[in-house]
Amino acid sequence: MNILQGIILGIVQGLTEFLPISSTAHVTITGKWMGLISLDHPEQWTAFIAVIQLGTLAAVLLYFLRDIIEITLSFLRENLGERRKFRHQSLQSRLGWYVIIGSLPVCTLGIVFKKIIEGHLTKSMLVISLSLIILALILAFAELTARFSKSLQKITWFDSLCVGFAQALSLIPGSSRSGTTITAGLLVGMKRDVAARFSFLLSIPAVLASGLLQFWESLRFMNSQDMMVMAVSTAVSAVSGYAAIAFLLRFLRSHSTFVFVFYRIALGSILLWLALRYDFS
Repeated sequence: MNILQGIILGIVQGLTEFLPISSTAHVTITGKWMGLISLDHPEQWTAFIAVIQLGTLAAVLLYFLRDIIEITLSFLRENLGERRKFRHQSLQSRLGWYVIIGSLPVCTLGIVFKKIIEGHLTKSMLVISLSLIILALILAFAELTARFSKSLQKITWFDSLCVGFAQALSLIPGSSRSGTTITAGLLVGMKRDVAARFSFLLSIPAVLASGLLQFWESLRFMNSQDMMVMAVSTAVSAVSGYAAIAFLLRFLRSHSTFVFVFYRIALGSILLWLALRYDFS
């Protein structure tokens, strides 16, 4: 992989990580088009994707910096200092608990199914295409049935757990982390922009853990050129990711997610046709 390819992959990763259209699908499609995915060592591609997600994590941390600082300080003060009962804690401290609760499913299942996630199955265009289409239909159902009544202040621990289990489904390539979590947020009654905001906050522990773990494991097969390309790709994904966050939060305040539903169905259908007709696996 060269620098130009790394830049292209970084742009694709950043722009698609926070839109409910699956960054893994788009980066993997781009990687296959460039001939970068090794059938003999699929775990190297998994590691590359996980590491450049640290760039989009940086975008989340920068965009929500004030919120993250307030959540962290409130959580520490009200649980280790003042030691308030949960029902008497501030919204920011409760959000800290909700992020922890919501992160448990994906962290647990990510460890349990680590070998499968790193294998050939999760790079299959057939799997990706079906995930794109199925999640699109579930997202459409959520849009048609959601109440859009819950603000950030009304989120409960049960809501966070539901969104957390949905985040675990993002381990299936093509499903989309933001897609599954926003869908779950809508299904439990959140407003669209609230579901997106909570989705982004919830992504922090999972992306940080997987990115650092995969980076450590990738050191055994990366040379200096690979490290340079990965660093550039990660930096580019941070910039494009920040733009994607700002766009989506603004977009969802006055628009539905149906444009993403139609896009997922169209892309998934094309990939499914290619996979079945030309063995584009």
